[in-house]
Amino acid sequence: MTTAPRQDLLALTTDALAALANRGLVKRAAKDLDAGTAPAITLDDDGALTAAFPDGAQAVLPAAGGLEAATCTCGAAGKCRHRVGAVLAYQREQEAPQAEPGEPDSAAETVASPAAITDEQLRDTLGHHALKAAEQTRRAGYTARLTWPAPDKPAVAELPAATVSFLVPGLGYVHTDATGPARDTAIVLAVWAFRDAQEGTATVSVGGTDTTDDLQDALTLTDRVLLDGAVGADPVLRAALQRETRALTRRRAHWPAGTLADLTEQLERYDDRSAAYDPQRLAALLAELPARARAARHPDGTPAAQVLGSEEADATPLTLVRLTGLGARVTALGDTRTLEIYLAQPETGMVLTVQRDWPDSPDLTGAELATRRLAGCKISALAAGNTVTEAASRTAARALKLGTGRLARTQVLPLGLAWHDLPDSLRATNLNVLADELAARPPALVRPRVSAESLRVISVESAELLGYDPASQYLYARVEAPKGGTATMRVPHRAAAPGALEAVEKALLKGLTGVAGHLHRHRGELIVEPTALLTEDGPVVPDLAPGDDTSELAAAESTAATDPVSAAIEGALIACADLAHQGLRGAREPSRRRVEDAAAELKRVGLQRAASDFVHLSKALAAEDDTAKCTAWTAAAVRMLVTAELH
Repeated sequence: MTTAPRQDLLALTTDALAALANRGLVKRAAKDLDAGTAPAITLDDDGALTAAFPDGAQAVLPAAGGLEAATCTCGAAGKCRHRVGAVLAYQREQEAPQAEPGEPDSAAETVASPAAITDEQLRDTLGHHALKAAEQTRRAGYTARLTWPAPDKPAVAELPAATVSFLVPGLGYVHTDATGPARDTAIVLAVWAFRDAQEGTATVSVGGTDTTDDLQDALTLTDRVLLDGAVGADPVLRAALQRETRALTRRRAHWPAGTLADLTEQLERYDDRSAAYDPQRLAALLAELPARARAARHPDGTPAAQVLGSEEADATPLTLVRLTGLGARVTALGDTRTLEIYLAQPETGMVLTVQRDWPDSPDLTGAELATRRLAGCKISALAAGNTVTEAASRTAARALKLGTGRLARTQVLPLGLAWHDLPDSLRATNLNVLADELAARPPALVRPRVSAESLRVISVESAELLGYDPASQYLYARVEAPKGGTATMRVPHRAAAPGALEAVEKALLKGLTGVAGHLHRHRGELIVEPTALLTEDGPVVPDLAPGDDTSELAAAESTAATDPVSAAIEGALIACADLAHQGLRGAREPSRRRVEDAAAELKRVGLQRAASDFVHLSKALAAEDDTAKCTAWTAAAVRMLVTAELH
């Protein structure tokens, strides 16, 4: 009896093999075959393919399990040229050459969807533990962006934690950026997403049977903090917040867990009398949790799983991942210096952050940090190069941890034109379109709590230096994108990065081709705070640039004036922060007068509904009903935080 041809091997394209192994191995294997060192191919009755090479190596590709399950006697750890060469040799022997990128594969007569894969097949291939882990995510709910299979492209599911590509029909050759158990779980979730969606659907929400009742204990604790204030939050309350943070993490409510963790940190900073304590940040965190709970109970276009972060994996192991440097930011909190390096993962369209703190280092500057090393690589190279790492992990909040073991090799190559290869979700050529996208996002109070969520790369058609404003201590410039729209580039003076302003001014005079930075809207204008600049001479990371802050900068017109609406909003936010700091139970007459003044000022500038919220808050503070106080404060604070963001 003749064994049927291995259609899975015949369907693999050059790009698919490069994704499963790497392009260098594919080129090496093809070169060996062209040189006449083709292996002897045998196909067993059970479908296993054996390739015996002239150099004595023997590779075996079993009928199931894909390239990960293949073995070779050459001794190479993981994938090797013999395994890849076995696939190429079999394709040539069957006279089924690989399709060029963008061309249909002649061996694939039909295009099967991953939706056809059954749970029994998933269990047999990946094991019951993968289905059990995936079921937890499905109960919490998750969303996926789908690319349906076609003769010239594979099926792809973009999940919150990983991207899964079905390179050929079935489970034999599936590529994902996750590794280990997270890989198997991601494959199951991707199959379920295709199965739940109607064919052709671009985005699908799966599961989500859990309710927001799990947040009740957390809401009770935040009410206690709000009533007692930072001044009354004792160690017992902080310990309860820490326990609830761990409980929410176990229940996969990652964003509420992050809110409680940040809230606990603010309370600890106040208790330590740290300069890093921020009453307005405390107030925003106290407003965030009830806002998320309400948005999850009454979703309005945003699935509850995205509001709570329940679709995210706590940590996702990554293997052989390529990252593109988007610069760095150096900040100071008291005597602590904090470095954030921003790395784009083009395959998933994510921006990941590597963070490192240096406590008790009041004199440390970005230029000094640039020469230090992380994961064996210079910080300046990581921030402005192409990084290839063989072992890393990514958290739900998009924090990246680079491996440091012997097998976790990390290599940095020059940046080159890598910014031009970034996906459209990260690279903007039309700033008008980008501004509309930013405006259409949900409020920050209910958006995913991911680092560098607003960091983008802007292609620059022209740039104009506006100068330095001593009053605001900002350097200003205006950039224009090739396909339309302008943005104001704003660079703050910071003692931790004394060379940043001079580096930006020099880069502007040389001529910019691109800017990476954090974006937001302010008074109808798009603002970008750069983390890296691209010039004809290469990338520049302002915060890591040398300099002593003594150079003369071109002067700009002062921008210190504040419009009445902004002043009213700021006054209302300060009133909310003062109450959160003191505690609603301990609110004294000056605090109530500040609330009444805020109401009057909001009414004067035309923010009638906000003014009404503060009138209700003033009345609640005069009463003895703690629940009414918390409800009134939350309504006023949430409205003002959203108003400030929109304004």
